[in-house]
Amino acid sequence: MVETATDRSALLQDFGESATWTPSSGGSAATLTALFQKEHEEVDTGGAVSVVMSHPRVTCRTADVSTAAEGDSFAIGGVTYTVRVVLDDGTGMTQLVLEAP
Repeated sequence: MVETATDRSALLQDFGESATWTPSSGGSAATLTALFQKEHEEVDTGGAVSVVMSHPRVTCRTADVSTAAEGDSFAIGGVTYTVRVVLDDGTGMTQLVLEAP
């Protein structure tokens, strides 16, 4: 369980990667460490063939992205994504659901 600021920093240091967050409101870009997940989900659309959708997201310390909002950009792994949903879990970590270009 990730309960303290020290735990959160250790988790990101061990498993995270460098990313750049740029607010759409015109603020300065910031480089931070985030956990990147690019899950794929098979969606049944009622046809003979299912569709696979990508669900990229990053998890960051809330303190690093406290003003994150829909429309911001997040560059990680050589790809720049658009933030679509900001989910602050109340434990000091925030998950940003991303949209691929």
